[in-house]
Amino acid sequence: MAETVVLAAKPRDKHGTHVARRLRRQGLIPAVLYGHKEETVSLALQGDELASAIRRGARVVDLQEEGKPIQKALIKEVQWDHLGVAVVHADFARVGADERVKVPVPLELRGIAPGVTSGGVLDQPIRVLEVECLVSAVPESIRVNISELQLGQSIYVKDLVLPPEVKALADQDAIVVHVTSPIAEPEPTAIPGGAEAAEPEVITRKPSAEEEGE
Repeated sequence: MAETVVLAAKPRDKHGTHVARRLRRQGLIPAVLYGHKEETVSLALQGDELASAIRRGARVVDLQEEGKPIQKALIKEVQWDHLGVAVVHADFARVGADERVKVPVPLELRGIAPGVTSGGVLDQPIRVLEVECLVSAVPESIRVNISELQLGQSIYVKDLVLPPEVKALADQDAIVVHVTSPIAEPEPTAIPGGAEAAEPEVITRKPSAEEEGE
């Protein structure tokens, strides 16, 4: 289960591109909090704290607004800059401690596949798995043991060892990771008649009678 992350939040009553840019220059990230049939609230969070929580795999956080009770929230959407480096906006949805949520969880490969050491190629079609679980039981990641994966073998969603009360929402027969044979490079096409191509025949024009008499 992921650790509880507390993020300090400030109310934000002004909106617009210029306001958002000014907040970011101050190290703050504009955000919104909605859900549970309550009004949507505009907030500003410390950018470094939010980015750190996201990189650590946090999916559910506690938003602490000064003078108000802590609100548990699910990170619904994060917008990054064009380089994919800095967070520029975040959306949060209110959740209850006993509520079941659907969240994407990264898959973490563990071990070395024998099929790879024998010349195979490791391919992982699914890197993030959509799961359903209690808010209090959202895992940071799901480990996938590949230490016994041989050439030609696959690990399917149904083979994953999930934490208690965590349900995978993907197709149970979908391949998570497998070891395939390397693609053989095509051999060069042989030239008929030998390794070397025959030189082309040179056809010359037969001189006319007048040219022969010159």
